[in-house]
Amino acid sequence: MQVKNDLFDYENRYIYQDSEYFKFSLDSILLAEYVDVKKEGIILDMCSGNMAIPLILSKYTKSPIIGFEIQNKVYNLGYNSIKLNKLDSQLTIINDDVKNIGNYYPAEYFDTVVCNPPFFKTKENSYINKNEEKSIARHEISLSLEDIFRISKTYLKNKGSLYIVHRAERLDELIILANKYQINIKNIELISTKEGSAPRIVLVKAVKNSNNGVKIGKPICIYGLKTYKNIFKEVA
Repeated sequence: MQVKNDLFDYENRYIYQDSEYFKFSLDSILLAEYVDVKKEGIILDMCSGNMAIPLILSKYTKSPIIGFEIQNKVYNLGYNSIKLNKLDSQLTIINDDVKNIGNYYPAEYFDTVVCNPPFFKTKENSYINKNEEKSIARHEISLSLEDIFRISKTYLKNKGSLYIVHRAERLDELIILANKYQINIKNIELISTKEGSAPRIVLVKAVKNSNNGVKIGKPICIYGLKTYKNIFKEVA
């Protein structure tokens, strides 16, 4: 059952969710806040879910934002969320596998790509949720980390930016794939969820065909925060 919720503390933004199979996460909020939207251009959101990231980004930019969501039930949440917020002229969601993006857009079409991907690899001995919506959202069943870089390499404009949020323990893979596809990592932010604990979340900004050199931000602890607005600007 679809339920209308406030989009955390983003005024005049609402979102449809379903507690049985899909709710947006803190990772989506952090990624949306991390994206630099000062430049004009077209934004692609892979793994869009119920459009939480585009809805937040729409508070900061008027740029067109196009999302892909492979799961029909989750796509309906996103589509209805766009309608609810009357953002049809800015936000678009496509109910298809983002690997089919070539059926919709030409190469080097996007200025920015954002992605909150499935965090877990699919292994023979790994537990996969029996709920299909949850399993696809959490495990690399339909989209791998390498797929994200491969697609970004083709559909980002030269010097376009890719923003990803992921588990900190997979940072090495992010670096390897960024180098492989010539989308060099330029910024890394590490997030911990408890005081004194090691970072659990990593956010990276990578730029297509950029020079080498990376800036690592001061680690941020989000424990006890009442808002995440401008969290990265506050520590800049």
